[in-house]
Amino acid sequence: MALLLGFLLLLGLYGDTMSEGPPPSSTYIPDGLEFEFPPTSYETRDSYEAGPTGILFQIVHIFLHMVQPNAFPEDILRKVVQKQFDLSTDYEKIIYYEIGIIICAVLGLLFIILMPLVGFVFSLCRCCNKCGGEMHQRQKKNGAALKSYFTLSLLVICIFISIGIIYGFVANQHIRTHIEKTRKLSESNFNDLRTLLNATPGQIDYVLEQYTTTKARAFSDLDNIKLLLGGGIFEQLKPRVVPVLDDIKAMAEEIQETRETLVEVNSILTDMRQLSANLNNSLSNVKRNLEQALTDPMCSVHPVMTTCSNIMNSLSLLDGSIDFDQLPSLDEQIGNLNDTLQTNLSSLVQKGYRSFNAIPGIVQNETVNVVSDVKMTLDSIGSDIKNISKNIPIQDKLSNFIRYLNDTENYIHHHLPTLEEYDSYRWLGSLVVCCLLTLIVIFYFLGLLCGTYGYDQNATPTRRGCVSNTGGIFLMVGAGFSFFFCWLLMTIVVLTFVVGGNVEKLVCEPYQNKMLFQVLDTPYLLNADWKYYLSGMVFNKPDIHLTFEQVYSDCKENKGIYTTLKLENTYNISEHLSIKEHTGNINNNFENMNIRIDNIVLLDEAGRRNLMDFSSSGIDKIDYGAFMAATGKNPTKVNLLSFANDLEVKANHLPPGNLKQTLKNNAGILRNIHRDEIIPLQKLMSAVHQKLKELQQKSSGLGVKVANIILFLDSAQDFITNRISTIIAEESKKYGNTIISYFEHYLQWVKISITEQMAACKPVATALDSAIDVFLCSYIIDPLNLFWFGIGKATAFLLPAIIFAVKLAKYYRRMDSEDVYDDDVETIPMKKYGKC
Repeated sequence: MALLLGFLLLLGLYGDTMSEGPPPSSTYIPDGLEFEFPPTSYETRDSYEAGPTGILFQIVHIFLHMVQPNAFPEDILRKVVQKQFDLSTDYEKIIYYEIGIIICAVLGLLFIILMPLVGFVFSLCRCCNKCGGEMHQRQKKNGAALKSYFTLSLLVICIFISIGIIYGFVANQHIRTHIEKTRKLSESNFNDLRTLLNATPGQIDYVLEQYTTTKARAFSDLDNIKLLLGGGIFEQLKPRVVPVLDDIKAMAEEIQETRETLVEVNSILTDMRQLSANLNNSLSNVKRNLEQALTDPMCSVHPVMTTCSNIMNSLSLLDGSIDFDQLPSLDEQIGNLNDTLQTNLSSLVQKGYRSFNAIPGIVQNETVNVVSDVKMTLDSIGSDIKNISKNIPIQDKLSNFIRYLNDTENYIHHHLPTLEEYDSYRWLGSLVVCCLLTLIVIFYFLGLLCGTYGYDQNATPTRRGCVSNTGGIFLMVGAGFSFFFCWLLMTIVVLTFVVGGNVEKLVCEPYQNKMLFQVLDTPYLLNADWKYYLSGMVFNKPDIHLTFEQVYSDCKENKGIYTTLKLENTYNISEHLSIKEHTGNINNNFENMNIRIDNIVLLDEAGRRNLMDFSSSGIDKIDYGAFMAATGKNPTKVNLLSFANDLEVKANHLPPGNLKQTLKNNAGILRNIHRDEIIPLQKLMSAVHQKLKELQQKSSGLGVKVANIILFLDSAQDFITNRISTIIAEESKKYGNTIISYFEHYLQWVKISITEQMAACKPVATALDSAIDVFLCSYIIDPLNLFWFGIGKATAFLLPAIIFAVKLAKYYRRMDSEDVYDDDVETIPMKKYGKC
């Protein structure tokens, strides 16, 4: 019934539902639009674990496989389903398949028939003092060894019987315990099925509600078209435009800096000329003073004369080395730069920047109507998607199936008490069976215990103790009970073996390896007019390849009903969720946008003339070599400090007098000239030298630089003029694709959710597994097979146990007579009677 319930759930719930093709291959996920389908949790476990008892079940499975190794009889089952089975012609196939079970059953029937008969004959025989019924034990030399052999053999057999009895108790209790869990198992399965049914409408609503998030993201991008589309166009032009404007801006700054440098250099040159003139005057005065001092009469004296002559010869070095008046004037270049600066090139460049930076704003202004149209299109997409939920015929199916589910649950709950009641009778009967075997084996164990501990090897057979005699009696009682009940036990074993073994091999095992589904999927099996029965039930199109095995496997993997039942053959969701007609409108809106970005002038004619004027200002034609040479020299022909020191040294060698003092005074004056005039002049010369050197580097190739700037400017201006329309079209298409990608991603997620995740039918497969694999096979058949396996083994071992018990009882019971020996000659046996 649970099998029928599972497939009715699949057929009745989604017989007329939606369909869809494979999802798009795109895996692009826009930032911030990662949707997550709400998970559904279920109560019923996916798998059943038998625990430690599972090892015993596996042993029984191995035994059944040895008894019944034949393959699943698909052909016979197909004939039975198609009502074409004829026992008179197909009995050989049945016998071939069931040969192992038949042989075991026949052996069991022989046991059932022969054991009571043998027991009856054995009892009559013993009553006639035959078959060991005579209370006389013949003495044998190996009697002690035989007794030990019989004792050990019976003990081992009793242990095997006990193991079988334990199997019976475990199996009996396992069935009872798990039958009590059936109610909870059925309730959890029904709860899971209700969860599946109740969660599906909410899942549909959730999926459709995510359109709001997608639309909000698209509207946000549309509202930011200035930044996204305008910024995209701006970024495409930026690499070609901004570097040119930056170069022109740098050139404007360079013009100003060059003019300031020339003015500063010109001013410094004026100062240098003044300092140079003052220096020459000062040196002339010192030179004149020294010449006058050297006319002193002491210079005619021989030792002093040489010194005076040396000083006189060195006076020619006290002259300036540079004539700054011969350097070319910079007034012409300064005037040219002043004329160039009459045009504010920096202002013109800023105007070009503003014109270029206005592109995003122009785009926003030009696309107001387009944005409005696209928003209307997106709203219409939302309306279409919401209408899909109304077109999915699921609500009516849910309400009908819920009533059916409730009826089925009421039916199961109504009959569960009956099942539990019958199981209590079964449990009690099985318990009696196990107790009968337990009673028999207890007699054997008591017999072994009493016989072993009461046996006195020095006592003669007629004088054995009461304990030993009681042990023998227990053994005979056990043998009697064995004969009396073994046929009944074997009858139960045979019946449960035939039923349990066949159910295991014909239902449980083929269900687990899906052979049952393959049989059901045989074309034209369940309906002679339908190739595939399931597709005929779902779509009334029996040629669609929809199989029970595929449906069960897909549900087992928790796939959605849409994919599982291939509902694309009824309702193609790809067509209803298609965005092509809407994307066409959106693409047309963006591709046909008339964005006019004109009048972008990076630099007007005045700016260009300004650059040309700067190029022809003459700063690159300045005689930098003359300036470098002049400013790189020492202001004097000789180092005044060295000259003053040398003069003072020579004066120190002169005798005291006016000459010596005059020479020393002039040495001090030279030092003062170096400090007050030479050092400042050197600083000015160094500053001019450095500035003119930098200016020379900047002005080197000035014409080429300006020409290149104008060339790049023209190229950028042409690029804007000729390519901007193409860039606008490309960026508009890219921007439109971005907007569309949000909805493509959303619709792809919708399709995947509906086809693979929505109404995931795992509870159906779980319910089917619970009914067949868990309830029938694991709760009932496995322990039932373990029961007959254990009881059957115990019953089969009763036969050798009877033999050894009867044999061993002779060694424990008190005999009525015994063998008497005199001088190793056996005499006539004598009877001796004793009482316990």
